[in-house]
Amino acid sequence: MTARFTGRTVLVTGGGTGIGRAIALAFAREGARVVVAGRRPEPLEETVSAIEAEGGEAAAVTADVTRSEDVRALVGQTVARYGGLDVAVNNVGTFIPPTKVADIPEDGWHAIMATNLTGLWLSMKHEIDHMRAHGGGAVVNISSNLGAHKRLPGLGAYAAGKAAVSVLTRTAALDHIGDGVRINAVSPGPVDTPMSSRPGESSSAKAERMSREVPAGRAGTPEEVAAAVLHLASDEAGYTVGTELVLDGGVTA
Repeated sequence: MTARFTGRTVLVTGGGTGIGRAIALAFAREGARVVVAGRRPEPLEETVSAIEAEGGEAAAVTADVTRSEDVRALVGQTVARYGGLDVAVNNVGTFIPPTKVADIPEDGWHAIMATNLTGLWLSMKHEIDHMRAHGGGAVVNISSNLGAHKRLPGLGAYAAGKAAVSVLTRTAALDHIGDGVRINAVSPGPVDTPMSSRPGESSSAKAERMSREVPAGRAGTPEEVAAAVLHLASDEAGYTVGTELVLDGGVTA
């Protein structure tokens, strides 16, 4: 237990499950007051309960990041509850079944872009708007090693959206470092969450596949992603601006 974030308020979108929950727990363990946001209230409340069970402080806010008014209200509720917003982690993401580019359904394409790209942009828009008016802050976006770093057949929509997140992160970092807002990204490869499993794949089959596909011989853990996020959000990374930290066990090395 350390206290790098004592007295600071952290907002984690997509904080109800998987990587988002691990990030929220990690910040709370280091003293932060954490607000978790997402579309479904039940998993958010589970994250809050897990944080409170460890003696931390947290709150859940139901919000759809594809709706600007929801994100504006989310930031407003965070500030009203805890008095400010120091760190924002934008972890929203969705997936569609693997499909060749010419066969991607239009509604599937728009769903990917609305959440993975536009939702992240709207989140940054409202987060940064508050931060730059109140002394600055740090933003960490969750992208992916799929996109700017690696492509796979059938994943064109997802890769395009995440590549755009990588570029948007770097551009935003240049736009707003003068406002006192540091912006970076973490881009995980295969992580031990349901999103990296194939349909019907058992845990043992997945582990065997990871041993072949990942130079490190395994999938990453949500806690390893969380550790990278906390570093980029911390004062220790004060000179780190516009960086995309790829965590994929050597897949794109």
